[in-house]
Amino acid sequence: MVRLVLPNPGLENRIPSLSELDVIEKEEASSRPKWDNKAQYMLTCVGFCVGLGNVWRFPYLCQSHGGGAFMIPFLILLVLEGVPLLYLEFAIGQRLRKGSVGVWSSIHPTLKGVGIASMFVSFMVGLYYNTIIAWVMWYFFNSFQDPLPWSECPLNDNRTGYVEECTLSTPVDYFWYRETLNISDAISNSGSVQWWVLLCLTCAWSVLYVCVIRGIETTGKAVYITSTLPYVVLTIFLIRGLTLKGATNGIVFLFTPNVTELANPVTWLDAGAQVFYSFSLAFGGLISFSSYNSVHNNCEMDAIIVSVINGFTSVYAATVVYSIIGFRATERFDDCFSKNILTLINGFDLPEGNVTQENFVEMQQWCNATDPITFAKLKFQTCDMTSFLSEGVEGTGLAFIVFTEAITKMPVSPLWAVLFFIMLFCLGLSSMFGNMEGVVVPLQDLKVIPKKWPKEVLTGLICLGCYLLAFIFTLNSGQYWLSLLDNYAGSIPLLVIAFCEMFAVVYVYGVDRFNKDIEFMIGHKPNIFWQMTWRAVSPLLMLVILLFFLVVQVNQKLMYSVWDPAYEEFPKSHKISYPDWAYGVVVVVAGVPCLTIPGFAIYKFLRNRCRKPEHQQGLVSAPSTASVNGDLKC
Repeated sequence: MVRLVLPNPGLENRIPSLSELDVIEKEEASSRPKWDNKAQYMLTCVGFCVGLGNVWRFPYLCQSHGGGAFMIPFLILLVLEGVPLLYLEFAIGQRLRKGSVGVWSSIHPTLKGVGIASMFVSFMVGLYYNTIIAWVMWYFFNSFQDPLPWSECPLNDNRTGYVEECTLSTPVDYFWYRETLNISDAISNSGSVQWWVLLCLTCAWSVLYVCVIRGIETTGKAVYITSTLPYVVLTIFLIRGLTLKGATNGIVFLFTPNVTELANPVTWLDAGAQVFYSFSLAFGGLISFSSYNSVHNNCEMDAIIVSVINGFTSVYAATVVYSIIGFRATERFDDCFSKNILTLINGFDLPEGNVTQENFVEMQQWCNATDPITFAKLKFQTCDMTSFLSEGVEGTGLAFIVFTEAITKMPVSPLWAVLFFIMLFCLGLSSMFGNMEGVVVPLQDLKVIPKKWPKEVLTGLICLGCYLLAFIFTLNSGQYWLSLLDNYAGSIPLLVIAFCEMFAVVYVYGVDRFNKDIEFMIGHKPNIFWQMTWRAVSPLLMLVILLFFLVVQVNQKLMYSVWDPAYEEFPKSHKISYPDWAYGVVVVVAGVPCLTIPGFAIYKFLRNRCRKPEHQQGLVSAPSTASVNGDLKC
């Protein structure tokens, strides 16, 4: 067993001893908030972890990486990385009783950059996450109509037929891409601000600001609804989805792995990133949440329960989505076949009903043998069920296209639409509380903001700044910008931060010390599984995934999907390359959080080298902790 521990002078002075923990907990009773009960804590953790990503990001990644093939690395990495790191964050937060910046500063002053990196990731994810809430609000406002506006194509300007772009695709596609996003045909074609999206974005940030001002102590009561309602709604949609034609095709596709995808390093990278993203690991929020627990809370059992619920939710949501994907793919397959049958009938002047899906190939052969010249002139579409099933709908489109189409098939569809978008709004808002806390608290803890500033002003300035930056998502190209940030802000930086967290606890804080802490808190030491994953397995897996990703991606062009009515295979997605300047955006989004960690360590080293010896003892300022509502306790 690896027992290497790096020198860490002064650690005993930076952390409370085990004998002091019970006394500290009693002293904090009046000055620091606590959970009302265990259920509230567990539901809050589940609510923070389970977000919009479980509904649209995980199913989309499954669709992008061969259905069930993605489930294999996801479940493997969930067990070998997600659960051990979740346990580690719960335990270290409960032991040191501080927020993310405070925890890593206590372990070693040069590790404060880990907390700052988490803050950057929370900021960038929150920047586009609230835009998704704005889209949810737009759909919610449009749900109070019967029929729903995405249930049928609008008439053209002459009122002589339907809009061509809609007839070539579907009403739900048209409402999403044209009526909601008014999307351009490339990220470089920015267009103008869409006023309806801007209005909803204003509402979204205003609601969030009001909620953050009041603090999440009050919203802790709402988790009894926000954490359970999604499962009720998902179950309703699953029952309805299973009654639709072709639903089983989608579910079979989901659980049938395309094993060739397992050799793709990007599949493993996306699986690893999704583990951290869906668990909200490396964001810093879970460390703060666990710090408000009793010293002797069983954090090991908490980690296992939350992991099982979260993993189950991802698979359950994917099953629901794929039942609808199967239905959509079957409808498109039937439409494609109907057009081919009509082409054959018209080309050879055959009686209607003579050609069916079952005898289509035989009739093609017969027609080809009868008149090869006429047959050669006919143009048939390629109708392949697998291609329709694997045709990706970009991330958020799964929620705004697949589910909205299912809603139109339900009786009293406006009711289900309202219910569905309330569910999405609750999921998104509860996650945004954690993201905002991940920005506000570190800024207070780092003392970059004058202490006399009221928290309301600081929070307001952060929300205003994010709101102004989010204007880019209201442009015609906003969806492409959001996908770019989602692909890189929530992947590589999370892996790097998670690796640094595990390395810091095991090799800087000391795994033997950590084992004794856990034994004091829960009554027994972590078993061999936790020891192996913390010491070697999890860190090595993260390094291997990152290495393979860099090797594969360094010479590969970045591609993205566009909605282009002029594309010859429209309405299929058109893959094109990102412009050169987009690489600079990727470097900023993915590189800044990663470089913050070594950057701050180098800064701290140089600063200490330049200071006089008698001043070098004050490496850490007075300990500070963040309350649930973000107020700093010093």
